Amino acid sequence: MSLLITLKDAMKDAMRAKDKIRLGTIRMALAAIKQREIDDRITLTDAEITSIIVKMVKQRRDAHDQYHDAGRQDLADIEASEISVLESFLPKPLTEEEILSLIDSAITDCNAAGMQDMGKVMGLIKSQAEGRADMGKISGLIKQKLTA
Repeated sequence: MSLLITLKDAMKDAMRAKDKIRLGTIRMALAAIKQREIDDRITLTDAEITSIIVKMVKQRRDAHDQYHDAGRQDLADIEASEISVLESFLPKPLTEEEILSLIDSAITDCNAAGMQDMGKVMGLIKSQAEGRADMGKISGLIKQKLTA
């Protein structure tokens, strides 16, 4: 079943359950997906939808941190609940060992010798880890491996 259909079904379930936060968050995600489809005049794949949801989670995390730092815990809690709703539609996160094995295999596959090959390694890993791991963290781990 495609991710778009899953989102639409979840929206119907949230309507029936009268879960306002879940419903609002799912509608926001569907609106972002629809906007991208209209802007680019394409039908999005599951991978593209996942990248939109990842971007939305990142935005919510930034907003959560800002609200928390500003002492607005009520708004930070709303952002946290939206993050949990959005993350429920993302694939299962990679474990630390899976991330390290992905990095090792990507370095081996493209015969990376140093930092000049960072882009090649990231390109191989991005398709496999998008939505399943923090790409910033992965980037840092790759740098450590390539400079070591």
